[in-house]
Amino acid sequence: MTNRDDAFRVRPGRIRHGGNSAKPKSFVAQVLTAARKTGPAIACASGGTRAPTFGRSSFGRGRAAFSRSRLFSSNRHVVVKARIVRHQGHAFRSAPLSAHLSYLKREGVTRDGEKARMFDATSDRADDAAFAERCQDDRHHFRVIVSPEEAGDMTDLRAFTRDLARQMEADLGTKLDWVAVDHWNTDNPHVHLLVRGVDDTGADLVISRDYISRGLRARAEELVSIELGPKPEHEIRSALEREVEADRWTRLDVEIRGMADETGRIDLRPGGRDDPDLRRLMIGRLQKLNKMGLAVSVGPSQWAVQLEAERTLRDLGLRGDIIKTMHRAFTERGQDRGIGDYAIESGGDAAPIIGRL
Repeated sequence: MTNRDDAFRVRPGRIRHGGNSAKPKSFVAQVLTAARKTGPAIACASGGTRAPTFGRSSFGRGRAAFSRSRLFSSNRHVVVKARIVRHQGHAFRSAPLSAHLSYLKREGVTRDGEKARMFDATSDRADDAAFAERCQDDRHHFRVIVSPEEAGDMTDLRAFTRDLARQMEADLGTKLDWVAVDHWNTDNPHVHLLVRGVDDTGADLVISRDYISRGLRARAEELVSIELGPKPEHEIRSALEREVEADRWTRLDVEIRGMADETGRIDLRPGGRDDPDLRRLMIGRLQKLNKMGLAVSVGPSQWAVQLEAERTLRDLGLRGDIIKTMHRAFTERGQDRGIGDYAIESGGDAAPIIGRL
């Protein structure tokens, strides 16, 4: 008779996994595997489609010809950034709405450098404190930045914002409760638009991700194009030429990212359907990225772009905006003083500096 204790023995050794003993796949590998099972094409982050790679890089083979895209479109360009700010729960990380409104109204953001005033659908002197109070019990609100590329040429940014808000109401099928302020303290004048997170019945206002990411920008571009007309060809080319040497994230970088494979490789060798102007601009931009250490040449007209290039370029653009703002303060507000009259405080045992930020 077998002893029950003798029948159960623990022997040292490697742990055996049931089923497949292969190492777990990385997230990227899992995505590529799933994409191959779905069919002949997968959606790209840029909104288009690309053929699956079947475990191989698409670099050098079967690449799609690049042609004239929205880069050369005569439509006016508008940058729209939107975010949803929740008022409750662990996800809430933003400053209180009243504090954000005070920040938006700070001095130095208007055309004349004075303190800004909020406006709404009917008044140029909106009661932002009342707006913040109405938002207190809401689940969330929306913060939208709208920056037309040719904002300086437009007649009235406030009228443009009211037209855009009316178009949003028509698209969403509800009246909106909103306030806004126009800022002129950067090279690109822009509007900060704040919208309550409730519809005209008091229910939570839910806006589709597609409308926030693309639909709202398209509406804004339509309004700017109506006012300023189609963009002339020479202006389009000049703007793209300036982007080649820009130390920031540009539309050329977006085009490059959309054409690169999952490893950041892009093939710009001449093809039968390629647009020569776009190819020249993209090669020029990649040469600039190469000088910045963000791309490397891996063959004739073939490049590999760092996966962190976008974050680096966006950080550089933000730093550039800060430096330009400081320079403008020196040249406009200190017209009777030179840069040499200012001192850079590095801390240490110096006396404390008291002032207003």
